[in-house]
Amino acid sequence: MSRNNKYSKIANFGLTLLSKKSLSEGLPHISAHAKDVIGAERCSVFIYSSKEHILWTTIADGIDKITISADKGIVGHTLKTKVPVIVIDAQRDPMFHSEIDEKSGYETKNMITAPIFDSEHNVIGVMQLLNKDAGFDEEDIKFMTFFAHYVSGFIELATLYSR
Repeated sequence: MSRNNKYSKIANFGLTLLSKKSLSEGLPHISAHAKDVIGAERCSVFIYSSKEHILWTTIADGIDKITISADKGIVGHTLKTKVPVIVIDAQRDPMFHSEIDEKSGYETKNMITAPIFDSEHNVIGVMQLLNKDAGFDEEDIKFMTFFAHYVSGFIELATLYSR
Protein backbone atom coordinates (compact mmCIF):
# COMPACT_ATOMS: atom_id res chain seq x y z
CA MET A 1 0.00 0.00 0.00
CA SER A 2 1.44 3.36 -0.97
CA ARG A 3 2.34 5.88 1.69
CA ASN A 4 -0.22 8.41 0.40
CA ASN A 5 -2.93 5.75 0.40
CA LYS A 6 -2.08 4.81 4.02
CA TYR A 7 -2.47 8.37 5.20
CA SER A 8 -5.65 9.06 3.23
CA LYS A 9 -7.14 5.94 4.81
CA ILE A 10 -6.22 7.40 8.21
CA ALA A 11 -8.29 10.51 7.52
CA ASN A 12 -11.36 8.37 6.79
CA PHE A 13 -10.60 6.19 9.80
CA GLY A 14 -10.46 9.28 12.03
CA LEU A 15 -13.94 10.39 11.03
CA THR A 16 -15.37 7.03 12.09
CA LEU A 17 -13.33 6.97 15.32
CA LEU A 18 -14.90 10.29 16.34
CA SER A 19 -18.28 8.55 16.55
CA LYS A 20 -17.04 5.95 19.06
CA LYS A 21 -17.94 6.67 22.68
CA SER A 22 -15.85 4.16 24.64
CA LEU A 23 -12.74 2.00 24.54
CA SER A 24 -14.89 -1.06 23.87
CA GLU A 25 -16.28 0.66 20.76
CA GLY A 26 -13.08 2.32 19.58
CA LEU A 27 -10.42 -0.34 20.14
CA PRO A 28 -11.84 -2.86 17.62
CA HIS A 29 -11.95 -0.06 15.03
CA ILE A 30 -8.34 0.91 15.79
CA SER A 31 -7.24 -2.73 15.61
CA ALA A 32 -8.97 -3.46 12.32
CA HIS A 33 -7.49 -0.37 10.69
CA ALA A 34 -3.93 -1.07 11.86
CA LYS A 35 -4.09 -4.67 10.62
CA ASP A 36 -5.51 -3.57 7.27
CA VAL A 37 -2.92 -0.88 6.61
CA ILE A 38 0.14 -2.86 7.70
CA GLY A 39 -1.03 -6.31 6.59
CA ALA A 40 -0.72 -8.09 9.92
CA GLU A 41 -2.78 -11.07 11.07
CA ARG A 42 -3.58 -9.80 14.57
CA CYS A 43 -3.58 -6.62 16.62
CA SER A 44 -3.82 -5.92 20.34
CA VAL A 45 -4.10 -2.50 21.94
CA PHE A 46 -2.88 -2.74 25.53
CA ILE A 47 -3.92 -0.09 28.06
CA TYR A 48 -1.54 0.65 30.92
CA SER A 49 -2.90 0.81 34.47
CA SER A 50 -0.20 2.52 36.52
CA LYS A 51 -2.20 1.95 39.71
CA GLU A 52 -2.10 -1.85 39.26
CA HIS A 53 1.11 -1.92 37.17
CA ILE A 54 -0.56 -4.04 34.49
CA LEU A 55 -1.21 -3.92 30.78
CA TRP A 56 -4.65 -5.11 29.70
CA THR A 57 -6.66 -5.33 26.53
CA THR A 58 -10.22 -6.24 25.71
CA ILE A 59 -9.31 -6.36 22.02
CA ALA A 60 -6.96 -9.18 21.19
CA ASP A 61 -7.85 -11.18 18.11
CA GLY A 62 -8.75 -14.76 18.90
CA ILE A 63 -8.52 -14.55 22.69
CA ASP A 64 -10.48 -13.03 25.54
CA LYS A 65 -9.18 -10.19 27.68
CA ILE A 66 -5.45 -10.31 28.30
CA THR A 67 -3.90 -8.97 31.49
CA ILE A 68 -0.15 -9.09 32.06
CA SER A 69 2.30 -7.51 34.45
CA ALA A 70 3.59 -4.25 32.97
CA ASP A 71 7.17 -5.50 33.14
CA LYS A 72 6.57 -8.70 31.12
CA GLY A 73 7.17 -9.46 27.51
CA ILE A 74 7.87 -7.25 24.57
CA VAL A 75 4.88 -5.01 25.30
CA GLY A 76 6.27 -4.49 28.83
CA HIS A 77 9.66 -3.66 27.32
CA THR A 78 8.00 -1.17 24.95
CA LEU A 79 6.19 0.44 27.89
CA LYS A 80 9.44 0.76 29.85
CA THR A 81 11.70 2.00 27.04
CA LYS A 82 9.05 4.14 25.30
CA VAL A 83 10.31 3.11 21.86
CA PRO A 84 8.84 0.90 19.11
CA VAL A 85 10.19 -2.63 18.75
CA ILE A 86 10.37 -5.01 15.80
CA VAL A 87 10.79 -8.70 16.61
CA ILE A 88 11.85 -10.82 13.65
CA ASP A 89 11.55 -14.24 15.36
CA ALA A 90 9.34 -14.05 18.44
CA GLN A 91 9.89 -17.65 19.51
CA ARG A 92 13.63 -17.06 19.83
CA ASP A 93 13.42 -13.65 21.48
CA PRO A 94 14.28 -13.88 25.21
CA MET A 95 11.76 -11.12 26.04
CA PHE A 96 8.87 -12.91 24.33
CA HIS A 97 6.06 -13.83 26.76
CA SER A 98 4.87 -17.17 25.34
CA GLU A 99 2.09 -17.74 27.89
CA ILE A 100 -0.51 -15.98 25.74
CA ASP A 101 0.33 -18.14 22.70
CA GLU A 102 0.06 -21.21 24.91
CA LYS A 103 -3.40 -20.19 26.14
CA SER A 104 -4.73 -19.23 22.71
CA GLY A 105 -3.10 -21.91 20.57
CA TYR A 106 -1.89 -19.17 18.23
CA GLU A 107 1.77 -18.99 17.16
CA THR A 108 3.40 -15.58 17.13
CA LYS A 109 6.12 -15.51 14.48
CA ASN A 110 7.01 -11.83 14.27
CA MET A 111 5.69 -8.62 15.81
CA ILE A 112 5.91 -4.90 16.05
CA THR A 113 4.99 -2.77 19.06
CA ALA A 114 4.66 0.97 19.56
CA PRO A 115 4.05 2.99 22.72
CA ILE A 116 0.93 5.15 22.98
CA PHE A 117 1.52 8.46 24.76
CA ASP A 118 -0.93 10.77 26.51
CA SER A 119 -0.92 14.56 26.23
CA GLU A 120 1.79 14.81 28.92
CA HIS A 121 4.02 12.27 27.12
CA ASN A 122 3.35 9.47 29.61
CA VAL A 123 2.91 6.01 28.12
CA ILE A 124 -0.75 5.01 28.45
CA GLY A 125 -0.63 1.90 26.30
CA VAL A 126 1.11 -0.22 23.71
CA MET A 127 -0.10 -1.21 20.26
CA GLN A 128 1.05 -4.64 19.06
CA LEU A 129 0.71 -6.21 15.63
CA LEU A 130 1.51 -9.87 14.98
CA ASN A 131 2.57 -11.95 12.00
CA LYS A 132 3.13 -10.01 8.82
CA ASP A 133 4.03 -12.38 5.97
CA ALA A 134 6.96 -10.31 4.70
CA GLY A 135 7.99 -9.31 8.23
CA PHE A 136 7.82 -5.82 9.71
CA ASP A 137 10.18 -3.06 8.58
CA GLU A 138 11.16 0.55 9.21
CA GLU A 139 8.18 1.87 7.20
CA ASP A 140 5.92 -0.05 9.58
CA ILE A 141 7.68 1.58 12.55
CA LYS A 142 7.03 5.02 11.04
CA PHE A 143 3.37 4.22 10.45
CA MET A 144 2.87 2.65 13.90
CA THR A 145 4.47 5.65 15.60
CA PHE A 146 2.27 8.04 13.64
CA PHE A 147 -0.85 5.91 14.14
CA ALA A 148 -0.27 5.47 17.89
CA HIS A 149 0.03 9.24 18.19
CA TYR A 150 -3.09 9.68 16.06
CA VAL A 151 -5.27 7.44 18.27
CA SER A 152 -3.76 8.53 21.60
CA GLY A 153 -6.23 11.39 22.16
CA PHE A 154 -9.19 9.04 21.79
CA ILE A 155 -7.62 6.47 24.15
CA GLU A 156 -6.68 9.10 26.73
CA LEU A 157 -10.14 10.66 26.76
CA ALA A 158 -11.98 7.32 26.76
CA THR A 159 -9.81 6.07 29.64
CA LEU A 160 -10.38 9.24 31.68
CA TYR A 161 -14.11 9.10 30.96
CA SER A 162 -14.37 5.46 32.07
CA ARG A 163 -12.83 6.33 35.44
